[in-house]
Amino acid sequence: MKITSWNTNGLRATAKQGFFEPIFKELKPDILCLQETKSEPDQLAEEVRNVPGYFSFFSYSKLRKGYSGVAIYSKIKPEKVTELGIKKFDDEGRTLVAYFKDFVLINCYFPNGGGGPERLKYKLEFYDAFLEFCDKLRKQKYKIIFCGDVNTAHEEIDLARPKENEENTGFLPVERAWLDEVVAHGYADVFRHLYPTKKDAYTYWDMKTRARDRNVGWRIDYFFVSPDLLPKVKDFKIYSDYFGSDHCPIELDLK
Repeated sequence: MKITSWNTNGLRATAKQGFFEPIFKELKPDILCLQETKSEPDQLAEEVRNVPGYFSFFSYSKLRKGYSGVAIYSKIKPEKVTELGIKKFDDEGRTLVAYFKDFVLINCYFPNGGGGPERLKYKLEFYDAFLEFCDKLRKQKYKIIFCGDVNTAHEEIDLARPKENEENTGFLPVERAWLDEVVAHGYADVFRHLYPTKKDAYTYWDMKTRARDRNVGWRIDYFFVSPDLLPKVKDFKIYSDYFGSDHCPIELDLK
C-alpha cells in the first residue's frame, strides 16, 4: 500500500498548472493526503473534487477563504472520517482523521509559528493537543499513521542552514522539543528510521530565493507511525523532482 502526502500550497493553482492529475498517474497512490489546499470543495473543479477510483474527503477553514485546508483521496473507503474534535483547531481546517480496518490515518497541516507570538503559542497548543489525540487513539488499541506538513525541521541534518535558522520559527528549540516528545512517545519518523544519516534530503524550498535550484531546503513533511506499524514499513520516498508547489510529495510504502 502506497500512501502519499503533499503540501500543494493551493490545490486550485496546482490543478490549473497541470500538476494534480499526474500525481495519480505517475505516483499511483492508494491514499493521497494533501495539505494547504486553500479551498472549499465547491471551489474545486469536478475533476479535482471527484477523482475516478477514489473516495474524497475535505476539511477547510471556516474562518477565511483561501487559507489552510486538507484533503484525502483513497481507493479504500474509510470506516469513518472525522476532524480533531477541538473547535479552535477544526475551524482552521487542519486535520482529517480516516479510520481504516488496520490503522487510523491522520492527515494534518500543522500551524506555522510565524506572524508573531500569538501564532507560535497557537502552534504549540496545537502540537500538544494533536499528540494527546494520537495517544488517546493508541490507548484504544488503534495503530496510528500521521502525515503532513509539520512546519518544523527536527535536527540540524534536516535543513540546509541550521545555524542561520536557530532563532527562526520552524527550527526553534521549543518547536523541535515537541518532535523529541513525539519520538519519546514511541512514534517513528519513518524517513529518519530508514535513513538515519542521509543528508540533503528536503521536502520544502523557499520559492522567492529559488532555493530549490540550489537544494537549500528543509525537511518539514513527515510520516510518523506507531511502533506496532513499524514492521509493516517497506520503503519511503521523497519525490524532490515533482513540482507544482514549494513542497514535494513524500511516500510511505507499507507491506
